[in-house]
Amino acid sequence: MPDWVRPLLGWYHQHRRCLPWREHPTPYRIWVSEIMLQQTQVATVQPYFERFVARFPTPAALAAADLHDVLKAWEGLGYYSRARHLHRAAKALAATHAGRMPTDLDGLRALPGIGPYTAAAIASIAYNLPHPVVDGNVARVGARLWCIATDTRTPRVQRDLEQRLQEAIDSSGDPAAFNQALMELGALVCRPRDPLCATCPLRTACGALATGRTAELPVRRPTVRVPHYRVAVGIIEDQGRVLIARRREEQMLGGLWEFPGGKLEPGEKPVETVLREVREELNLAVRVVSRACTIRHAYSHFRITLTAFHCVPEGDPASAHCDRPMAWVPWDRLADYPFPKANHKIFAALGRALPARASER
Repeated sequence: MPDWVRPLLGWYHQHRRCLPWREHPTPYRIWVSEIMLQQTQVATVQPYFERFVARFPTPAALAAADLHDVLKAWEGLGYYSRARHLHRAAKALAATHAGRMPTDLDGLRALPGIGPYTAAAIASIAYNLPHPVVDGNVARVGARLWCIATDTRTPRVQRDLEQRLQEAIDSSGDPAAFNQALMELGALVCRPRDPLCATCPLRTACGALATGRTAELPVRRPTVRVPHYRVAVGIIEDQGRVLIARRREEQMLGGLWEFPGGKLEPGEKPVETVLREVREELNLAVRVVSRACTIRHAYSHFRITLTAFHCVPEGDPASAHCDRPMAWVPWDRLADYPFPKANHKIFAALGRALPARASER
């Protein structure tokens, strides 16, 4: 056993955070938590996790749910393809595995949305199998421990880290604790900036600390400029109802509902975009009454400036149609529909925060 494994496990059992999926580590709960934790901080995930597993306590319950309800439970957590994959995988479990999670890597990886990392995490944490996991926290710990001066996100370095960790996890006697300990160490001690080296259980084995290189490791890629888009949407009202449409499942934010609109074309004014997009998407002519608000929102890979306009239909509102679901909804029923965060900023700017969902009142 490498000499740093025992101190790591001792530190973990003393300092680990009390997290809901750790207290009751069923395969299903570990699966849901790992999907939610992808690119999302633990503090953000916790309340979503608890509400989600209360609403869908088993794979069978999730499989039986409508995607609309799954997306509503996920609303605000972002990266909605995760929820769609989770739902599809639950249906696959119900159809081919009697609702039970597979116990082997190949079976886990065959499910939608489960890649090598997630499969290894489920197998090790839920079933205590010796499969190392390498997320961002673990990669940072490994880069400093072994002074790896190459980008840890490259496949070659990922394989190198897995090979180095395999010996350690095989000898640890507790694969579930070993993987969680490395992830916890990266989150709480071996932080990206200002690591707490003086209290680190690996300090006597750490190559970066011994050579004064903790600040430069792991190697980081240059920051890529994030694109910015201007978007305009129409809040189309008729007799106390507002028109919304659902995004196609294959799109980003697929399955969520939104106000009709789109990106500005070159040389186009926002109000012109609304008139064009509504006509093209819904075959509906509208009259713009006033500008409602302008909000800014950042997604993972781009930013938007979104201007919303109050609009009314010209002609028969029933003539609106498009090749995706749409609905005329009273303002007080919009809470029954899952919306992207940018739309919630519109509601807040208008002073019309959505009321509690009827089933949650």
